[in-house]
Amino acid sequence: MPESPCVACCRLNSEKMCVGCYRYITEIVDWNRRSDAENYAILQKVAERKAQAKRDEATTAQPTTPITQAEWQAAKAAVRLK
Repeated sequence: MPESPCVACCRLNSEKMCVGCYRYITEIVDWNRRSDAENYAILQKVAERKAQAKRDEATTAQPTTPITQAEWQAAKAAVRLK
């Protein structure tokens, strides 16, 4: 199983993407239940997002918020409905 990119930051930007690991909340929930192929695909997207964030860092500073319990539950429900 691929290792989670989590860095225990858990702060979401306005797009609901964690600024610590560059995953959307729907990609964070159920990480351990996804297939290796799904997680590797997410890791590829994470690398692209991280590179883009580094390029954008000098020009934009977005406010962040911690993940709320309600957001976590809603994302978990959305993932399980798929």
